[in-house]
Amino acid sequence: QLVESGGGSVETGGSLRLSCTASGYTHVYTKYTLAWFRQAPGHEREGLASVTSAGVTTYAERVQGRFFISLDNDKSTLFLQMNDLKPEDAAMYYCAASVIVPQLGSRLMRRPYNHWGQGTQVTVS
Repeated sequence: QLVESGGGSVETGGSLRLSCTASGYTHVYTKYTLAWFRQAPGHEREGLASVTSAGVTTYAERVQGRFFISLDNDKSTLFLQMNDLKPEDAAMYYCAASVIVPQLGSRLMRRPYNHWGQGTQVTVS
């Protein structure tokens, strides 16, 4: 089960760190991919960042250099460090898991992920 936390309200330019429990996948499967997505009202759900079981990360261009995905040392918790937040970053943020490692070009697409959390809301004013 994926459970996100850490969302909230922040001012423009501020930072937040989102967390997602991931041990149900990282401690069970030898190969997996974890990712963060977001969805704002009236918009499609978009992939932001992913990390594979080998530690390879991928970022969407719009968050490259501002957002950072990581796992803790125990690989139990997935994080998304978000810096220099902008009003357009406001959305519901979801973590997702896949028990495969998709092709590089697919890691920020919804299709490979069949496990999703309930989301955590981020507001930027």
